[in-house]
Amino acid sequence: MTIDTLRFATAGSVDDGKSTLVGRLLHDSKSVLTDQLEAVERASLSRGQEAPDLALLTDGLRAEREQGITIDVAYRYFATPRRRFILADTPGHVQYTRNMVTGASTAELAVVLVDARNGVVEQTRRHAAVAALLRVPHVVLAVNKMDLVEYAEPVFATIAAAFATYARELGIPETTAIPISALAGDNVVEPSAHMDWYGGPTVLEHLETVPVTHELATAQARFPVQYVIRPQSAAHPDYRGYAGQIAAGTFRVGEQVTVLPSGRTSTVEAIDVLGRSVDAAWAPQSVTLRLRDGIDISRGDLIVPSASAPATSRDVTALVCHVAAQPLNVGQRVLLKHTTRTVKAIVKDIPSRLTLGDLSQHPAPGALVANDIGRIVVRTAEPLAIDRYADSRRTGSFLLIDPADGTTLAAGMADGVG
Repeated sequence: MTIDTLRFATAGSVDDGKSTLVGRLLHDSKSVLTDQLEAVERASLSRGQEAPDLALLTDGLRAEREQGITIDVAYRYFATPRRRFILADTPGHVQYTRNMVTGASTAELAVVLVDARNGVVEQTRRHAAVAALLRVPHVVLAVNKMDLVEYAEPVFATIAAAFATYARELGIPETTAIPISALAGDNVVEPSAHMDWYGGPTVLEHLETVPVTHELATAQARFPVQYVIRPQSAAHPDYRGYAGQIAAGTFRVGEQVTVLPSGRTSTVEAIDVLGRSVDAAWAPQSVTLRLRDGIDISRGDLIVPSASAPATSRDVTALVCHVAAQPLNVGQRVLLKHTTRTVKAIVKDIPSRLTLGDLSQHPAPGALVANDIGRIVVRTAEPLAIDRYADSRRTGSFLLIDPADGTTLAAGMADGVG
């Protein structure tokens, strides 16, 4: 039986118990090494705590431990007999919204925590909105600290209903609400003895059974050229291959393809994977494509099936999350990095900034500052073949970079070209 992998992210307001939940998941699924647990026990005792503080398993930075908050995105890897997991533990503070964007950008599921005593708050709505913008297909609402509200079902039901209503407004396709106590371990890995009124899965059971979509393999095929291979040896004098990672979809020998942005066409003559030829390859495999015709192709070009070639344009409209300390201004010159292609560009317009609290649009803000999410229009110096983010999270995303020092300015999600 093949064991698949689920990438998921956690989010929640400060002090909602997110790090404790992650620590409990790792501890109760027996994914913590003995020396790690001993270190946590020593650190907990030094702080006057009798029981191990499982949050320390994830708050790895010294500043995080000192302040008792999560600052950076912490990636954790663990597995059960049913599935492997890649977990992105993201910060809860408003000023670290950009870090949540980073962690959730590749996630197939997001766990949003709320404190049962506080219910759905502004930061809950913010994190749900980010998950919706990033097209995360599955969202779990973990109503934490149920032990502090005497495990009352009406409290859970009210919070779950409020979140479900907001999620529908955002267009989130699927939400699952689970009442938990991360501190006590209720409904995290083992079912709770205190909430017999709840008949749904534990957090881990849901993570083990939620369908993994594998969107990369089912999207329209896209192959960004990373490197041109020309051995020029006596044994292979005419060998010419194009190496890289398939960003989306499947390529097959004999298929007619188009090279963008030039628009020239050819046929896939061979596909090499790990030194052997195959009839087909799919995302996210790293391969070498060989084409029948000797056309001019270089790094940054995009090879696509001719039947599903995207339009090319120098104008891109997108939602972006601004991640840099310096603002992003109209008229600013930037570099736009899309897959393996980097081109010069200019910010033509910033039509609006999104207010995540109520999803309203603030028109013509003029600039975006750190953690802002807004709509922009970018004009590139060369044509780009870019998909809509709604169609492909991998080939519909891009970065804006400061040409002066290479700083990443914004992460973009394209919703239109031309």
